Amino acid sequence: MKPTTCFAPAHILLPSEQVPLEQWGCIACDQFTSDRSYWQRAEKTAAGAPSTLNLILPEVYLEDGDADARVEKIHATMQDYAQNVLTRAVDGFIYVERTEQSGRVRQGLVGRIDLEAYSYAEGAVPAIRPSEHTVESRIPPRMAVRRGARLETPHIMMLADDPGCTLIEPIGEKKEQLRKVYEGDLMLNGGHIAGWAVEDPALLAQIDSALNALGSQEAFDARYPQAKGGAPLTLAVGDGNHSLASAKACWEELKKTLTPEQQLTHPARWCLAEVCNVHSPAIEIEPIHRVLFNVDCGAVLLALIAWSDSHAAGICFGDAKQQSFTLAGPHMANVLSFEHPVAPLTVGTIDAFIEYFMARHIEARVDYVHDEPAVRALCRQGGVAFLMPPFEKSDLFKGIVMGGVLPRKTFSMGHAEEKRYYMECRNILGEE
Repeated sequence: MKPTTCFAPAHILLPSEQVPLEQWGCIACDQFTSDRSYWQRAEKTAAGAPSTLNLILPEVYLEDGDADARVEKIHATMQDYAQNVLTRAVDGFIYVERTEQSGRVRQGLVGRIDLEAYSYAEGAVPAIRPSEHTVESRIPPRMAVRRGARLETPHIMMLADDPGCTLIEPIGEKKEQLRKVYEGDLMLNGGHIAGWAVEDPALLAQIDSALNALGSQEAFDARYPQAKGGAPLTLAVGDGNHSLASAKACWEELKKTLTPEQQLTHPARWCLAEVCNVHSPAIEIEPIHRVLFNVDCGAVLLALIAWSDSHAAGICFGDAKQQSFTLAGPHMANVLSFEHPVAPLTVGTIDAFIEYFMARHIEARVDYVHDEPAVRALCRQGGVAFLMPPFEKSDLFKGIVMGGVLPRKTFSMGHAEEKRYYMECRNILGEE
């Protein structure tokens, strides 16, 4: 299968049908990082059966001092699973339907991302781009698992800006004609999941054509007229930024040891991921609010006005200008907006101010909070909050195109249990 786009068919490995799905599928390693009890429950659920839990290093354990031993065990388990558990394969894509606890159904396509078409380097404009700034300190633990690993299993979710629903939805309409490869409930309130093999050459060609159209210069210029003529953007990382960055870092490390010919075909050049349409009603993107502690609300407001004046940002009361937000404290809440913001998105402008403020107030601390009622509760306890406006889906891609990447902790894609679960595997060691 020679790929023609940045997202291509793959040789995807699946466990035997006898392996219970509720034990096999596991949530992303970077969830519940302060909740060991979740991972203990996951271990109990998976006990006695093959599970992707045994192929990952949950980040809750990173500070335990036994990471090397855990990684060694993971690699040994991969060898075992490759020989004895992953007995089925799909040559193509897997069309996935994930039914969340709310009843919404999220559609996706699992295939392989070309790491040569992706970069997290600042200023890079490849076809595949991160959605937020990459914190490089988060990469080494994941590289340790991937380096020398026989298998990969992804929790990465990519997003396509596809308002016409040309890429994924047409495959869903034909699912009854496809071979179902798995279906069942996921562990610990993860909802329901089903997957179908997409192997028909006509459907593969259809996906390829839709993806090429989405990534064309013509489509890019039409969607983002402010950036007309810029390098087209095909896919953005919705979730799993650091996992994809780790795969890229490992590939850059490995390819130095390969001949040019080997670099063209080595399986580690690609990374499994699920692509979803950002415009799907099942894709929920929520803003992440900022809360300052150990500060006075009045002092923050005065500093904000002074900062705005010095940066000609044109702050005013009310939401009449370009970027509006709510500044809330224990006894007040004001809607404010910027006339000449310093960043493409409200959150970027606010973060620029917070950086300025905290450099001058060493006693201040900032936290990032998803839930607005939780923010209001923190304000009643003395916190000073910047409540972000609803995150428009169109802003995600606009922010990436115009700003390079979104500010750290700009948005959240659903609740923890709604993140992608590890399901599919792929060989990344040697020839496929």
